[in-house]
Amino acid sequence: MALPDTAPLLVGLLLLFHAFGAWAIVEVNMEDKVEVMAGETAQITCMFTTDEGLGGTTIQWFYVLPNKERQRIYNKEPMHEAAEQNTLFTHRISLNVNGTAAVLAIRDVGVRDNLEFICVIKTLTPEEAEGRTQLQVFKSPTFPTIEAVETGISVNEEAPSKIGSCRVKNGYPKPHITWYRNNMPLRNTPREVVVTSSTTIESSGLFSVQSELTMKVKKEDKDAVFYCEVIYFVPGATKMTESQHINITVYYLPTEVTIWVESPKGKIKEGDTLELRCDNNGNYPSSITTIKHQNSEYSVENKTMVRTNVKRLDGGVYECTFEETDNFEVISRSTKVSVNYLESAVIMPKDSIAVMEGEELKASCNALSSLQTSTTWFKNEKLVSKGNTLSVKSATLETAGMYKCVVTVPEMEGMKTSSTLQVNVKGSPQILGPDVQEVETYETTVNLTCSATGFPAPTIMWTTSDGKNLNALQTETEDGAQSVVTFKITPNVKVFCNASNDFGSKVVEFNIKTILNTTLTTITSMPTISTTTRSTTTISSDTVVHTTPTTTTTTSTNTITYDTVLYNTSTANTTIPSTNITFINDTVQTPTKSPNIKKESKGFVIAIIIIAIFLLAILGSVLYFLYKKGRICGRSGKQDFSKRKSSKDNIVVEMKSDNTEEAILLGVNGEKQQPNDQ
Repeated sequence: MALPDTAPLLVGLLLLFHAFGAWAIVEVNMEDKVEVMAGETAQITCMFTTDEGLGGTTIQWFYVLPNKERQRIYNKEPMHEAAEQNTLFTHRISLNVNGTAAVLAIRDVGVRDNLEFICVIKTLTPEEAEGRTQLQVFKSPTFPTIEAVETGISVNEEAPSKIGSCRVKNGYPKPHITWYRNNMPLRNTPREVVVTSSTTIESSGLFSVQSELTMKVKKEDKDAVFYCEVIYFVPGATKMTESQHINITVYYLPTEVTIWVESPKGKIKEGDTLELRCDNNGNYPSSITTIKHQNSEYSVENKTMVRTNVKRLDGGVYECTFEETDNFEVISRSTKVSVNYLESAVIMPKDSIAVMEGEELKASCNALSSLQTSTTWFKNEKLVSKGNTLSVKSATLETAGMYKCVVTVPEMEGMKTSSTLQVNVKGSPQILGPDVQEVETYETTVNLTCSATGFPAPTIMWTTSDGKNLNALQTETEDGAQSVVTFKITPNVKVFCNASNDFGSKVVEFNIKTILNTTLTTITSMPTISTTTRSTTTISSDTVVHTTPTTTTTTSTNTITYDTVLYNTSTANTTIPSTNITFINDTVQTPTKSPNIKKESKGFVIAIIIIAIFLLAILGSVLYFLYKKGRICGRSGKQDFSKRKSSKDNIVVEMKSDNTEEAILLGVNGEKQQPNDQ
């Protein structure tokens, strides 16, 4: 090793300097403090100068213990350097020397490293110098938490009451807490504001601070905002953080009470639901709010009282009363409620009235109400009069009926009442419908209805033209009576309805007509031809009519004859509806159409007659043309149409004129006839 050899050399040099009487000059410069955030790396710089240069310089680092003693943590000699063992910084420090600057680096600093560090520079001569730097470590605290008291605070409390607490944790150096009310800082004021703080040093060396605010509250504090502000330090600056804002519940006595109608808005009527609200400008827990009306007292829930289906007696003065149970202070206020009403309509005379035909009808209708009313009269849902009085100068049978009086209150929707009056007009009966009524039917029996008006209600009797009385059921109607009879149709017999009362009678005659169907039978083998025949006839009762065929159609092998037989036992006219005959593929098809129950219109019959005349004119023109060409020869009452050569398609038509009235009706009897039978 070279070290034992260098010792005599150093001693010699020392003696040499001593012999000449000269000493080396050493200077050290350091910052007063170095600031760093916890967890970072701190760098402490030691600037030095010496006449000897770096060759014989020794650099040593120390920190000051709480008892002011020094603890060396690093030693650098010209030939050797190392960190001291078993210290706080053994594994966290390093030294970097660059010229005349020696920089001590401390990794992962914590609040325990908040110490004073010393740099000592030594030379080969006894001369040495040192410098000191204070290492300051900072740690930002957590976000402040604030809690308000959960219970309300009374303004009547004599001593200050707790408002809330604010807490901040793990800060270094110690943070400071300041309370604010509506952005104004709160300072300790005797018997008004008291702020108390407590500090806790955590095991890590960090500070936790808790502050509590107590004060004497006022009514204005019900809307006040409270919060705390935390001030803490960081390298080269000061920061602050605000907590969340809180409100407190303040209990205070009211100075006035108000009561009003919440619902319905506007005027109140009987049957409505009344909702009253009672409120005050105070906030006190130990209090009772009630509403009084006459001699009754009602409890209030959520500052509201509800009464359903109110009557006029529910109107009057309602008083809202606030009572503080601690000091028994009472405050009240009242309001007046009016319940509008509309009584039932009353008609005079009551229920019904009877007047003679031609006399004056007069009735009145009134309904007692707290508001202005309007009266109208209706009959059969139609407006007949306005005003309290119903007046008809000259009553007729049409005047009779049920009248309805409706009384309303125009100012308020839904206020309405009504009553009815039955008006009867004394006079002889009237039967609805004409004096002679025609009835048509296919059946052998018929139901006849007779409705009569009049007062007193008429009695209805049924008779026939052959002197018989018919039993029938009679029912009274609103304006008279009605009767229904079942009549078995008899030829030449009419039915009469007789309605009578104390003032006269009325008779109506019923003529009954029976409608019969005709059936047309068809048989075969003609080319496709379409023929429409319509006939109308009037047949007396008990008459049998036999019509000879009006047309005979003959083919090369067949002659077809149509016969019609019509039986009718009624004296009424009978209408035979149209019959369509269709020949298709040598087959005659004849649809049968049921007759209508209603009468044929005269216009329709005239149109059919015109069409028939038009067809006969065309047929005459054709026959005349054939005659001129020599295709046919004339003979009395009969003409033959034939060809020299006959085949299966040749057609021979034999026409027979018949001027009798019976020829109007056509029918088919389904029998074959020979030419000589005609």
